[in-house]
Amino acid sequence: MYRFRFLFCIIVVDFPLDSCAGNFCSDKKPAAVNWIEGRGKSVVCEAIIRDEVVRNVLKTTVPALVELNMLKNLTGSAIAGSLGGFNAHASNIVSAVFIATGQDPAQNIESSHCITMMEAVNGGKDLHVSVTMPSIEVGTVGGGTALSSQSACLNLLGVKGAHKESPGSNARLLATIVAGSVLAGELSLMSAISAGQLVKSHMKYNRSSRDITKVGSS
Repeated sequence: MYRFRFLFCIIVVDFPLDSCAGNFCSDKKPAAVNWIEGRGKSVVCEAIIRDEVVRNVLKTTVPALVELNMLKNLTGSAIAGSLGGFNAHASNIVSAVFIATGQDPAQNIESSHCITMMEAVNGGKDLHVSVTMPSIEVGTVGGGTALSSQSACLNLLGVKGAHKESPGSNARLLATIVAGSVLAGELSLMSAISAGQLVKSHMKYNRSSRDITKVGSS
C-alpha cells in the first residue's frame, strides 16, 4: 500500500510527497476512528452458557457475572475514559495469538479494541456473553507468518498461507479465532474474579514455597 501511494504521488500526479502515511490510519495507535469505523477485520463473537455450566464449571452465578461485567468492564472503563477498552483483558489473549501466529505484535494496540457484554437470557437462567472487536489486524501471508514455529501454528489452525479458492478467507477465519479466544479468556477471568479465585490462586501458586492462603494473620 505504501509503495502504491509513493508511485502514485511521484509518477502519476507529479505531487511532492512528504509522507507515505498521514497518521489518519492510526496504525499501531489507539484512535476513535478505529473504534468507530473499524480497521482490518471487524468481528462479533457470542455464546450462551448454560446455568449449570456457570455454577458447576465456572463456580459462580449468572447474576454475579452480569453485575461484575457492568461494574468493571463497562462502568469502570467509562470512568477511566477508556478508548475501546471495555473488557477484562482482551489484550493478553490478542498478544498471545499474535505472537504464536506471526502477526505484528505492535498491532495488538488497535486489535485489542473490545467491548465485552454479558446478560441473562432464557428467563434469566442462562448467560449470554459476547465480544465486539472492530479492528483486528491479521494476515496469513508474509512477515512473521513464514517463521517455522508460527507457520506450524497457522497450519494447525488451518489458516496457513493464502486460500486458493477464496482469497482473504484464511485471514478472516484467523480473525474469528482471535475473537473466539478473547471470548473464552474474558469468560474465564471474569468467572475467576466473581468466584474470588483470582487473588487466591496468585497467593497459592506464587514464587514462594509457602502457601500464603494458609498463613494465619498475626
